[in-house]
Amino acid sequence: MPFSRIPPLTLAAFFALYVIWGSTYMGIRIGIESWPPMMMAGLRFSLAGWLMLAYLWLRKYPMPNARELGGAALLGVLMPAVGNGLVTVAEKDVSSGVAALVIATVPLFTLLFARMFGQKARKVEWAGIGLGVCGMVLLNMGANLKASPSGAALLLLASAGWALGSAWSRHLAQPKGPMGSAWMMIFGGAALLLASQAYGEKLQAMPTLSSWLALFYLAVFGSIIAYSAYLHLLKTVSPAAATSYAYVNPVIAVLLGVVFLGEHIGLHEMLAMSVIVAAVVLISWRR
Repeated sequence: MPFSRIPPLTLAAFFALYVIWGSTYMGIRIGIESWPPMMMAGLRFSLAGWLMLAYLWLRKYPMPNARELGGAALLGVLMPAVGNGLVTVAEKDVSSGVAALVIATVPLFTLLFARMFGQKARKVEWAGIGLGVCGMVLLNMGANLKASPSGAALLLLASAGWALGSAWSRHLAQPKGPMGSAWMMIFGGAALLLASQAYGEKLQAMPTLSSWLALFYLAVFGSIIAYSAYLHLLKTVSPAAATSYAYVNPVIAVLLGVVFLGEHIGLHEMLAMSVIVAAVVLISWRR
């Protein structure tokens, strides 16, 4: 599709995914300096989900039925809880930029899961995924992931959970429009808070102002705005295009981490980022 013919709403959704979600990795890193990771992720999605639901209720949006709520609960566990919750936990040991680079495996998992549901991928998409995997091999040769194999495993599980939810979302009954985003975040937030309680997370001290601001940024921009944009793209473009944010977010995340958090990115990570960015160009070539 020529760029000039892409609907403005779709362009805005891509901007939200590429830029806003790219900055959330830094927000997570700042937030977990004071918040326990699962607790913060649970509060983030609970706050975002209930705020969104209250707005939709005031606007008299129809409430979902039991079957739609079941679909939202399943996606809430797979995407906000597993997909984002494990990223938040992993960032205790892995830099924000490298965490974003590992999430580049999402399109690979998404295409694999999409095939389970009968959706075929173009050859150029498979080529782009292959290039992305090469980037992941380079990334795992760097010092950051070598120092934290558990962090790398958590990030891969997060990618798989998010991708399964993305592929499954087209085949599940779920609340319509923004109501789906709200309930998905509510269920995901509840699952994370239960996990935090079961794991025994506790606040050691009152969170700092920067951690509070990070929490609210993640809830409003990273959740309410960006999640709604992502669900819109899942319904309007191919799974590979919708998940192409995973190749662009690392660039934003790495730059922000280096400039504002003083993170160090080595040669392997820089090479990996170059390969992964090339992969998104290939996977989105027709668009």
